Amino acid sequence: MQSPWQTILQDAVSLRHTLHRSPELSWQEQQTAQRVRQALDQLNIPWRVCAKHGTVGTLAPHAKGEHIALRGDMDALPIHELTDIDYRSEVSGCMHACGHDGHTAALWATAAWLKQQEDRLPGPVSLIFQPAEEGGHGAREMIADGALDGVDYIFGWHNWPAIPLGQAVCPDGPVMSGNGTFRIDVTGQGGHASQPELCRDPVLAAAAITLNLQQIVSRRLPPQAAAVVSVSSVRADAAPTVTPELATLTGSIRLSDPSLRGTLNALIQQISEDTARSYGVSATVTSEARYEATINHASAASRYRQALEEELGANWCMDSMPQPIMASEDFSYYLQQIPGAFALIGMGGEPRFQYPCHSPHYQFNDALLAPVVSVFSRLVGADIPASPENSHP
Repeated sequence: MQSPWQTILQDAVSLRHTLHRSPELSWQEQQTAQRVRQALDQLNIPWRVCAKHGTVGTLAPHAKGEHIALRGDMDALPIHELTDIDYRSEVSGCMHACGHDGHTAALWATAAWLKQQEDRLPGPVSLIFQPAEEGGHGAREMIADGALDGVDYIFGWHNWPAIPLGQAVCPDGPVMSGNGTFRIDVTGQGGHASQPELCRDPVLAAAAITLNLQQIVSRRLPPQAAAVVSVSSVRADAAPTVTPELATLTGSIRLSDPSLRGTLNALIQQISEDTARSYGVSATVTSEARYEATINHASAASRYRQALEEELGANWCMDSMPQPIMASEDFSYYLQQIPGAFALIGMGGEPRFQYPCHSPHYQFNDALLAPVVSVFSRLVGADIPASPENSHP
């Protein structure tokens, strides 16, 4: 006869596989939200709708201790899945390629485990099932709809294939970077490709701008600054014998220090405009801020590290992992409002779990569910499952 803990793990794996088959993009998580709410109903955990497809469940609302929130995100990505797993996505062009199905399942499993000891929890626990993390500013909208009302601390996590299973990182200060996007429209004078003297070539200028932007990080910022400027697409539609009127570049920036955003955007604009002018064309730059850096509060991060060490052992920290990583997370919105911390928890090891997030070959490692529930339980002061290391699915 299996234990209640083993039953919770099995149900969590089943929930994750169900979510994986039916992924939904940011702000489209209607079925996902319905499944989460039904699962909370089965546990007799009260919940409320938050930011349309978001859900906030509550445990021990009248307990006198610290009110702690735990967060899991739910949205998928516009990626066509190329794995061979038997529960692969059934939605064409949409896939859980970042493991948010696993984050949702882990938070549900935590809810199920904590519900069994609700009368012994030292303080209230909010369970934040969040939509639209993938560029949709879901955390911002959850906050606007009251998800953090009365909350003292918040904790979150992300699976990370580049970190081995059984290790993690949770630094003081920045753990993930801020980001933004830019678009550069290079306008020239089109004409026949055989008559370059009568044209002003935006393609050549766009190529020069692409190269010149690489000097920003290497020559215009201090070596200590963690930043990235990437041109990710170049488009200049024309026939082989035609010089086009327009070439468009798009790209992104990454920054660990929020004060760098203005500098990066100003340099992109200056270099683009000056380079374009030298080629006899013009450049129009538009920049958009997305997420700020995810910056851990020291006291909360220390608490998180203690829980990780208690769960994963003395060698839990992957010291060789460069930090902050240059990917971004909208968990940053929560940490701008209240104390909290975010951890990257490893799942790598086997080849199938080493594909990076956002890869069409990405697979979430179900062995993460048990330790994450145990870590979350420690963070809220609850009992942990007995010998969870022997109960991984």
